Amino acid sequence: MSRKIKITFCSGTQEVTGSNFLFDTHATGLGQAGKRILIDCGLIQSSKMAEDDNWDPFIYDPKTIDYLFVTHAHIDHIGRIPKLINDGFNGKIYSTPPTKEITKYMLDDTAHILDRDKEHGLDKIYSEDNIKKAFDIWDVLDYHQKITIDGIEVELLDSGHILGSAMILFKYNGTKTLFTGDLGNSPSPLLPDTEIVNDIDYLIMESVYGDRTHEDKKERKDKLEDAIENNVKKKGVLLIPTFSLERSQELLFEIDSMIENNQIPLVPVLFDSPLAIKLTEVYKKYSDYFKKEVRSLIKEGGDIFMFPGLRNTPDTEQSKMIALIPKPKIIIAGSGMSTGGRIIHHEKMYLPDPNSTILLTGYQSPGTMGRYIKDGAKTVKIAGEEVPVRAEVRMIGGYSGHKDSNALLDFVQDTSETIKKVFVVMGEPKTSFFLVQKLRDNLGIDVRAPEKGETVEIEI
Repeated sequence: MSRKIKITFCSGTQEVTGSNFLFDTHATGLGQAGKRILIDCGLIQSSKMAEDDNWDPFIYDPKTIDYLFVTHAHIDHIGRIPKLINDGFNGKIYSTPPTKEITKYMLDDTAHILDRDKEHGLDKIYSEDNIKKAFDIWDVLDYHQKITIDGIEVELLDSGHILGSAMILFKYNGTKTLFTGDLGNSPSPLLPDTEIVNDIDYLIMESVYGDRTHEDKKERKDKLEDAIENNVKKKGVLLIPTFSLERSQELLFEIDSMIENNQIPLVPVLFDSPLAIKLTEVYKKYSDYFKKEVRSLIKEGGDIFMFPGLRNTPDTEQSKMIALIPKPKIIIAGSGMSTGGRIIHHEKMYLPDPNSTILLTGYQSPGTMGRYIKDGAKTVKIAGEEVPVRAEVRMIGGYSGHKDSNALLDFVQDTSETIKKVFVVMGEPKTSFFLVQKLRDNLGIDVRAPEKGETVEIEI
Protein backbone atom coordinates (compact mmCIF):
# COMPACT_ATOMS: atom_id res chain seq x y z
CA MET A 1 0.00 0.00 0.00
CA SER A 2 1.38 3.39 -0.99
CA ARG A 3 1.72 5.84 1.89
CA LYS A 4 2.40 9.53 1.45
CA ILE A 5 3.81 12.52 3.32
CA LYS A 6 2.88 16.07 2.34
CA ILE A 7 5.45 18.84 1.93
CA THR A 8 4.16 22.39 1.54
CA PHE A 9 6.44 25.14 0.24
CA CYS A 10 4.89 27.91 2.31
CA SER A 11 7.47 30.50 1.24
CA GLY A 12 11.11 30.50 0.23
CA THR A 13 10.61 29.05 -3.23
CA GLN A 14 11.38 30.98 -6.42
CA GLU A 15 12.66 33.64 -4.01
CA VAL A 16 15.87 33.83 -2.00
CA THR A 17 14.39 34.65 1.40
CA GLY A 18 11.47 33.62 3.61
CA SER A 19 12.44 29.99 4.28
CA ASN A 20 9.32 28.20 5.58
CA PHE A 21 8.41 24.61 4.76
CA LEU A 22 5.86 22.21 6.23
CA PHE A 23 6.55 18.47 6.60
CA ASP A 24 3.21 16.81 7.37
CA THR A 25 2.92 13.13 8.30
CA HIS A 26 -0.81 13.09 9.01
CA ALA A 27 -2.88 10.34 7.37
CA THR A 28 0.07 8.22 6.26
CA GLY A 29 -1.73 5.05 7.24
CA LEU A 30 1.16 3.97 9.48
CA GLY A 31 -0.93 3.84 12.62
CA GLN A 32 0.43 7.00 14.23
CA ALA A 33 -1.60 10.18 14.49
CA GLY A 34 1.05 12.09 12.54
CA LYS A 35 2.85 15.36 13.16
CA ARG A 36 3.01 18.73 11.45
CA ILE A 37 6.61 19.93 11.43
CA LEU A 38 7.91 23.27 10.18
CA ILE A 39 11.40 23.78 8.85
CA ASP A 40 12.39 27.43 9.40
CA CYS A 41 10.14 30.47 9.73
CA GLY A 42 12.05 33.32 8.11
CA LEU A 43 11.42 36.86 6.94
CA ILE A 44 10.67 37.56 3.29
CA GLN A 45 13.10 40.30 2.27
CA SER A 46 13.79 42.30 -0.87
CA SER A 47 13.96 46.08 -1.08
CA LYS A 48 12.94 46.26 2.59
CA MET A 49 14.17 44.40 5.65
CA ALA A 50 10.69 42.86 5.86
CA GLU A 51 8.20 42.93 3.00
CA ASP A 52 4.54 43.60 3.78
CA ASP A 53 3.47 40.05 2.90
CA ASN A 54 5.32 38.81 5.99
CA TRP A 55 2.34 39.96 8.01
CA ASP A 56 -0.30 38.10 5.98
CA PRO A 57 -1.78 35.06 7.72
CA PHE A 58 0.30 31.89 7.43
CA ILE A 59 -1.13 29.39 4.94
CA TYR A 60 -1.34 26.90 7.85
CA ASP A 61 -2.82 27.33 11.30
CA PRO A 62 0.12 27.83 13.70
CA LYS A 63 -1.94 26.25 16.48
CA THR A 64 -1.79 22.93 14.58
CA ILE A 65 2.01 22.89 14.23
CA ASP A 66 3.75 20.45 16.56
CA TYR A 67 7.43 21.26 15.98
CA LEU A 68 9.68 23.85 14.38
CA PHE A 69 13.22 22.87 13.35
CA VAL A 70 15.54 25.80 12.63
CA THR A 71 18.39 25.26 10.18
CA HIS A 72 20.36 28.36 11.20
CA ALA A 73 20.06 31.87 12.59
CA HIS A 74 19.98 34.11 9.52
CA ILE A 75 16.94 36.35 9.73
CA ASP A 76 15.42 34.99 6.51
CA HIS A 77 15.22 31.64 8.33
CA ILE A 78 14.12 32.80 11.81
CA GLY A 79 12.57 36.26 11.45
CA ARG A 80 8.89 35.26 11.63
CA ILE A 81 9.19 33.07 14.72
CA PRO A 82 7.66 35.85 16.89
CA LYS A 83 4.71 36.01 14.47
CA LEU A 84 4.36 32.22 14.65
CA ILE A 85 4.21 32.49 18.46
CA ASN A 86 1.85 35.47 18.28
CA ASP A 87 -0.51 33.52 16.01
CA GLY A 88 -0.80 30.57 18.35
CA PHE A 89 2.15 28.19 17.92
CA ASN A 90 2.77 26.37 21.18
CA GLY A 91 4.84 23.39 20.08
CA LYS A 92 8.54 22.73 20.49
CA ILE A 93 11.48 24.42 18.72
CA TYR A 94 14.77 22.64 18.00
CA SER A 95 18.17 23.74 16.69
CA THR A 96 21.86 23.40 17.51
CA PRO A 97 23.08 25.28 20.63
CA PRO A 98 24.88 28.07 18.67
CA THR A 99 21.79 28.65 16.52
CA LYS A 100 19.62 29.14 19.59
CA GLU A 101 22.04 31.62 21.17
CA ILE A 102 22.64 33.57 17.95
CA THR A 103 18.89 33.72 17.26
CA LYS A 104 18.34 35.58 20.52
CA TYR A 105 20.64 38.39 19.38
CA MET A 106 19.23 38.38 15.86
CA LEU A 107 15.59 38.55 16.98
CA ASP A 108 16.30 41.25 19.55
CA ASP A 109 18.00 43.32 16.84
CA THR A 110 15.14 42.71 14.40
CA ALA A 111 12.56 43.58 17.04
CA HIS A 112 14.36 46.86 17.73
CA ILE A 113 13.84 47.81 14.08
CA LEU A 114 10.44 46.30 13.29
CA ASP A 115 8.47 47.05 16.43
CA ARG A 116 8.34 50.72 15.39
CA ASP A 117 5.87 49.63 12.70
CA LYS A 118 2.50 50.22 14.36
CA GLU A 119 0.62 49.96 11.04
CA HIS A 120 1.10 46.19 10.93
CA GLY A 121 0.99 45.76 14.72
CA LEU A 122 4.62 44.71 14.78
CA ASP A 123 5.10 46.21 18.22
CA LYS A 124 2.74 43.48 19.45
CA ILE A 125 4.23 40.71 17.28
CA TYR A 126 7.84 41.52 18.19
CA SER A 127 7.09 41.94 21.86
CA GLU A 128 9.44 40.82 24.63
CA ASP A 129 6.80 38.28 25.71
CA ASN A 130 6.63 36.59 22.29
CA ILE A 131 10.41 36.40 21.98
CA LYS A 132 10.74 35.10 25.54
CA LYS A 133 8.10 32.44 24.89
CA ALA A 134 9.99 31.23 21.83
CA PHE A 135 13.06 30.53 23.95
CA ASP A 136 11.02 28.96 26.74
CA ILE A 137 9.92 26.24 24.28
CA TRP A 138 13.29 25.94 22.49
CA ASP A 139 15.50 22.86 23.00
CA VAL A 140 18.89 22.13 21.48
CA LEU A 141 20.40 19.16 19.67
CA ASP A 142 24.02 18.55 18.79
CA TYR A 143 24.95 17.35 15.33
CA HIS A 144 24.07 13.63 14.97
CA GLN A 145 22.05 13.55 18.18
CA LYS A 146 18.96 11.67 17.02
CA ILE A 147 15.48 12.10 18.43
CA THR A 148 12.30 10.22 17.52
CA ILE A 149 8.98 12.02 17.18
CA ASP A 150 5.95 9.80 16.69
CA GLY A 151 7.92 7.35 14.56
CA ILE A 152 9.96 10.04 12.76
CA GLU A 153 13.71 9.94 13.42
CA VAL A 154 15.24 13.43 13.19
CA GLU A 155 18.94 14.19 12.93
CA LEU A 156 20.87 17.45 12.38
CA LEU A 157 23.83 17.37 9.98
CA ASP A 158 26.49 20.08 9.61
CA SER A 159 25.74 22.24 6.54
CA GLY A 160 28.95 24.30 6.91
CA HIS A 161 27.10 27.57 6.20
CA ILE A 162 27.41 29.57 9.43
CA LEU A 163 28.18 28.70 13.04
CA GLY A 164 25.72 25.99 14.13
CA SER A 165 23.98 25.70 10.75
CA ALA A 166 22.30 22.37 10.09
CA MET A 167 20.58 20.27 7.49
CA ILE A 168 17.44 18.61 8.87
CA LEU A 169 17.18 14.89 8.10
CA PHE A 170 13.88 13.07 8.58
CA LYS A 171 13.85 9.27 8.46
CA TYR A 172 10.32 7.84 8.35
CA ASN A 173 9.41 4.25 7.53
CA GLY A 174 12.86 3.81 5.96
CA THR A 175 12.58 6.88 3.70
CA LYS A 176 15.07 9.73 4.15
CA THR A 177 14.02 13.31 3.42
CA LEU A 178 16.62 16.08 3.77
CA PHE A 179 16.03 19.83 4.03
CA THR A 180 19.39 21.45 3.38
CA GLY A 181 18.77 24.93 4.72
CA ASP A 182 21.65 26.95 3.27
CA LEU A 183 24.71 24.98 2.16
CA GLY A 184 28.11 26.41 3.01
CA ASN A 185 30.73 27.53 0.51
CA SER A 186 33.25 24.94 1.64
CA PRO A 187 36.05 25.11 2.47
CA SER A 188 35.23 27.95 4.84
CA PRO A 189 37.91 29.99 6.62
CA LEU A 190 36.39 28.99 9.97
CA LEU A 191 34.01 26.04 9.69
CA PRO A 192 34.21 22.36 8.72
CA ASP A 193 33.06 21.38 5.26
CA THR A 194 29.43 20.56 4.52
CA GLU A 195 28.76 16.95 5.42
CA ILE A 196 28.48 14.56 2.51
CA VAL A 197 25.18 12.67 2.19
CA ASN A 198 24.85 9.65 -0.08
CA ASP A 199 21.62 7.87 0.82
CA ILE A 200 18.83 10.47 0.56
CA ASP A 201 15.46 9.71 -1.09
CA TYR A 202 13.94 13.21 -1.22
CA LEU A 203 15.95 16.42 -1.19
CA ILE A 204 14.75 19.99 -0.62
CA MET A 205 17.78 22.12 -1.44
CA GLU A 206 18.77 25.78 -1.69
CA SER A 207 19.85 27.42 -4.96
CA VAL A 208 21.03 30.96 -4.15
CA TYR A 209 24.04 30.63 -6.48
CA GLY A 210 22.55 27.92 -8.67
CA ASP A 211 23.62 29.63 -11.91
CA ARG A 212 26.99 31.10 -10.86
CA THR A 213 30.46 30.05 -9.78
CA HIS A 214 32.71 31.67 -7.18
CA GLU A 215 36.37 32.56 -7.33
CA ASP A 216 38.58 30.00 -5.68
CA LYS A 217 39.56 30.65 -2.09
CA LYS A 218 43.06 31.93 -2.88
CA GLU A 219 41.66 34.38 -5.44
CA ARG A 220 39.14 35.58 -2.86
CA LYS A 221 41.82 36.31 -0.29
CA ASP A 222 44.09 37.89 -2.92
CA LYS A 223 41.24 40.24 -3.92
CA LEU A 224 40.74 41.31 -0.31
CA GLU A 225 44.45 41.92 0.12
CA ASP A 226 44.58 43.91 -3.13
CA ALA A 227 41.58 46.03 -2.14
CA ILE A 228 43.22 46.91 1.18
CA GLU A 229 46.60 47.72 -0.38
CA ASN A 230 45.01 49.77 -3.17
CA ASN A 231 43.00 51.77 -0.66
CA VAL A 232 46.11 52.56 1.36
CA LYS A 233 47.85 53.83 -1.80
CA LYS A 234 44.87 56.06 -2.64
CA LYS A 235 44.64 57.22 0.98
CA GLY A 236 40.92 56.59 0.88
CA VAL A 237 38.26 54.75 2.86
CA LEU A 238 37.55 51.10 2.18
CA LEU A 239 33.87 50.51 2.94
CA ILE A 240 32.88 46.89 3.49
CA PRO A 241 29.12 46.43 3.95
CA THR A 242 28.85 43.09 5.65
CA PHE A 243 26.45 40.77 7.37
CA SER A 244 26.82 40.74 11.14
CA LEU A 245 26.69 36.96 11.19
CA GLU A 246 29.53 34.85 9.72
CA ARG A 247 30.80 37.27 7.02
CA SER A 248 32.04 39.75 9.63
CA GLN A 249 33.82 37.02 11.57
CA GLU A 250 35.40 35.60 8.40
CA LEU A 251 36.69 39.04 7.39
CA LEU A 252 38.21 39.68 10.82
CA PHE A 253 39.86 36.26 10.73
CA GLU A 254 41.36 36.80 7.28
CA ILE A 255 42.56 40.35 8.01
CA ASP A 256 44.11 39.06 11.23
CA SER A 257 45.95 36.39 9.20
CA MET A 258 47.22 38.98 6.69
CA ILE A 259 48.54 41.24 9.44
CA GLU A 260 50.15 38.31 11.29
CA ASN A 261 51.97 37.40 8.06
CA ASN A 262 52.90 41.02 7.17
CA GLN A 263 50.89 40.85 3.94
CA ILE A 264 49.18 44.22 4.39
CA PRO A 265 50.19 47.51 6.03
CA LEU A 266 48.78 48.41 9.41
CA VAL A 267 45.73 50.61 8.96
CA PRO A 268 42.81 51.50 11.25
CA VAL A 269 40.02 48.91 10.91
CA LEU A 270 36.75 50.19 12.38
CA PHE A 271 34.37 47.36 13.26
CA ASP A 272 31.18 49.41 13.42
CA SER A 273 28.39 46.94 14.13
CA PRO A 274 27.05 46.42 17.66
CA LEU A 275 25.34 43.19 16.60
CA ALA A 276 28.43 41.79 14.86
CA ILE A 277 30.55 42.63 17.92
CA LYS A 278 28.15 40.66 20.15
CA LEU A 279 28.02 37.75 17.71
CA THR A 280 31.81 37.60 17.55
CA GLU A 281 31.75 36.88 21.29
CA VAL A 282 29.34 33.99 20.59
CA TYR A 283 31.79 32.68 18.00
CA LYS A 284 34.54 32.72 20.62
CA LYS A 285 32.27 30.80 23.01
CA TYR A 286 31.52 28.06 20.48
CA SER A 287 35.03 27.66 19.06
CA ASP A 288 34.61 23.86 19.29
CA TYR A 289 32.43 24.20 16.18
CA PHE A 290 35.37 25.57 14.15
CA LYS A 291 37.44 23.44 11.79
CA LYS A 292 40.45 21.62 13.19
CA GLU A 293 43.08 24.06 11.89
CA VAL A 294 41.35 27.06 13.48
CA ARG A 295 40.92 25.25 16.81
CA SER A 296 44.66 24.57 16.76
CA LEU A 297 45.42 28.28 16.26
CA ILE A 298 43.25 29.12 19.27
CA LYS A 299 44.94 26.44 21.42
CA GLU A 300 48.28 28.03 20.57
CA GLY A 301 47.03 31.23 22.19
CA GLY A 302 45.89 33.20 19.16
CA ASP A 303 42.95 35.61 19.29
CA ILE A 304 41.70 35.06 15.77
CA PHE A 305 39.30 38.03 15.87
CA MET A 306 41.64 40.70 17.26
CA PHE A 307 44.69 42.38 15.68
CA PRO A 308 46.64 45.68 15.80
CA GLY A 309 44.60 48.54 14.36
CA LEU A 310 41.19 46.98 15.03
CA ARG A 311 38.76 49.18 16.95
CA ASN A 312 35.30 48.03 17.98
CA THR A 313 32.78 50.89 18.01
CA PRO A 314 29.61 49.53 19.63
CA ASP A 315 28.34 52.88 20.93
CA THR A 316 26.70 55.53 18.74
CA GLU A 317 29.14 58.23 19.82
CA GLN A 318 32.09 55.98 18.99
CA SER A 319 30.57 55.38 15.55
CA LYS A 320 30.25 59.11 14.92
CA MET A 321 33.92 59.61 15.82
CA ILE A 322 34.99 57.35 12.91
CA ALA A 323 34.67 60.37 10.59
CA LEU A 324 37.49 62.06 12.52
CA ILE A 325 39.97 59.20 12.07
CA PRO A 326 42.47 60.09 9.30
CA LYS A 327 42.51 58.19 6.04
CA PRO A 328 43.38 55.58 4.92
CA LYS A 329 41.04 53.42 6.97
CA ILE A 330 38.73 50.45 6.65
CA ILE A 331 35.13 50.49 7.86
CA ILE A 332 33.32 47.16 8.32
CA ALA A 333 29.64 47.70 9.12
CA GLY A 334 26.17 46.28 8.50
CA SER A 335 24.01 45.73 6.70
CA GLY A 336 25.48 43.48 4.03
CA MET A 337 23.14 44.73 1.29
CA SER A 338 23.14 48.37 2.46
CA THR A 339 19.47 48.21 3.39
CA GLY A 340 20.00 49.81 6.79
CA GLY A 341 22.40 49.83 9.70
CA ARG A 342 25.44 52.02 10.20
CA ILE A 343 27.00 51.35 6.81
CA ILE A 344 24.55 53.70 5.07
CA HIS A 345 25.83 56.68 7.09
CA HIS A 346 29.38 55.91 5.99
CA GLU A 347 28.22 55.35 2.40
CA LYS A 348 26.54 58.75 2.41
CA MET A 349 29.83 60.31 3.43
CA TYR A 350 32.29 58.34 1.30
CA LEU A 351 30.49 57.07 -1.83
CA PRO A 352 31.04 60.48 -3.50
CA ASP A 353 34.81 60.20 -2.89
CA PRO A 354 36.67 58.83 -5.97
CA ASN A 355 39.63 57.90 -3.74
CA SER A 356 37.46 55.57 -1.66
CA THR A 357 36.31 52.04 -2.45
CA ILE A 358 33.20 50.04 -1.62
CA LEU A 359 33.84 46.29 -1.48
CA LEU A 360 30.80 44.03 -1.88
CA THR A 361 31.50 40.59 -0.46
CA GLY A 362 28.30 38.64 -1.03
CA TYR A 363 24.91 38.27 -2.63
CA GLN A 364 22.94 41.50 -3.19
CA SER A 365 19.18 40.95 -3.48
CA PRO A 366 17.24 42.72 -6.26
CA GLY A 367 15.86 46.04 -5.08
CA THR A 368 18.51 46.64 -2.41
CA MET A 369 20.93 49.54 -2.48
CA GLY A 370 23.78 47.06 -2.59
CA ARG A 371 22.34 45.59 -5.79
CA TYR A 372 21.98 49.06 -7.35
CA ILE A 373 25.63 49.81 -6.54
CA LYS A 374 26.72 46.41 -7.86
CA ASP A 375 24.80 47.02 -11.09
CA GLY A 376 26.59 50.35 -11.67
CA ALA A 377 24.15 52.98 -10.39
CA LYS A 378 25.57 56.49 -10.69
CA THR A 379 23.51 57.73 -7.75
CA VAL A 380 21.68 56.11 -4.84
CA LYS A 381 19.14 57.55 -2.46
CA ILE A 382 20.18 57.63 1.21
CA ALA A 383 17.87 59.17 3.81
CA GLY A 384 15.94 60.92 1.05
CA GLU A 385 19.05 62.45 -0.53
CA GLU A 386 20.55 61.56 -3.92
CA VAL A 387 24.15 60.55 -3.30
CA PRO A 388 26.58 60.24 -6.24
CA VAL A 389 28.57 57.00 -6.49
CA ARG A 390 32.09 58.06 -7.43
CA ALA A 391 33.90 55.58 -5.21
CA GLU A 392 35.44 52.55 -6.87
CA VAL A 393 33.15 49.51 -6.69
CA ARG A 394 34.76 46.11 -6.17
CA MET A 395 33.17 42.70 -5.71
CA ILE A 396 34.37 39.42 -4.23
CA GLY A 397 31.95 36.61 -4.98
CA GLY A 398 34.09 34.04 -3.17
CA TYR A 399 33.05 35.36 0.24
CA SER A 400 29.54 34.08 -0.26
CA GLY A 401 28.43 31.68 2.45
CA HIS A 402 26.59 29.59 -0.18
CA LYS A 403 27.75 26.82 -2.48
CA ASP A 404 28.05 27.82 -6.11
CA SER A 405 26.47 26.02 -9.06
CA ASN A 406 29.19 23.43 -9.46
CA ALA A 407 29.36 22.66 -5.74
CA LEU A 408 25.57 22.24 -5.60
CA LEU A 409 25.81 19.74 -8.46
CA ASP A 410 28.56 17.86 -6.62
CA PHE A 411 26.45 17.80 -3.45
CA VAL A 412 23.52 16.16 -5.25
CA GLN A 413 25.76 13.84 -7.24
CA ASP A 414 26.97 12.27 -3.99
CA THR A 415 23.44 10.97 -3.35
CA SER A 416 22.31 10.53 -6.96
CA GLU A 417 22.23 6.73 -6.67
CA THR A 418 19.37 6.82 -4.16
CA ILE A 419 17.59 10.09 -4.92
CA LYS A 420 13.99 9.88 -6.10
CA LYS A 421 13.16 13.57 -6.38
CA VAL A 422 14.83 16.95 -5.78
CA PHE A 423 12.94 20.16 -5.01
CA VAL A 424 14.96 23.33 -5.67
CA VAL A 425 14.12 26.28 -3.40
CA MET A 426 15.63 29.49 -1.97
CA GLY A 427 16.75 31.15 -5.20
CA GLU A 428 15.66 33.74 -7.71
CA PRO A 429 13.49 32.09 -10.41
CA LYS A 430 16.13 32.19 -13.14
CA THR A 431 18.70 30.78 -10.73
CA SER A 432 16.50 27.96 -9.50
CA PHE A 433 15.41 26.98 -13.01
CA PHE A 434 19.01 27.01 -14.22
CA LEU A 435 19.99 24.63 -11.43
CA VAL A 436 16.97 22.41 -12.15
CA GLN A 437 18.09 22.00 -15.76
CA LYS A 438 21.73 21.52 -14.77
CA LEU A 439 20.83 18.68 -12.38
CA ARG A 440 18.56 17.06 -14.97
CA ASP A 441 21.17 17.29 -17.72
CA ASN A 442 24.11 16.07 -15.65
CA LEU A 443 22.50 13.51 -13.37
CA GLY A 444 19.32 12.47 -15.17
CA ILE A 445 17.21 12.77 -12.01
CA ASP A 446 13.73 14.09 -11.27
CA VAL A 447 14.13 17.77 -10.29
CA ARG A 448 11.72 20.69 -10.14
CA ALA A 449 11.31 24.15 -8.62
CA PRO A 450 7.94 24.23 -6.81
CA GLU A 451 5.75 27.30 -6.65
CA LYS A 452 5.08 29.25 -3.47
CA GLY A 453 2.20 27.68 -1.56
CA GLU A 454 2.39 24.41 -3.50
CA THR A 455 1.91 21.09 -1.71
CA VAL A 456 3.50 17.88 -2.99
CA GLU A 457 3.13 14.31 -1.81
CA ILE A 458 6.09 11.98 -1.45
CA GLU A 459 5.82 8.22 -1.16
CA ILE A 460 7.29 6.37 1.80
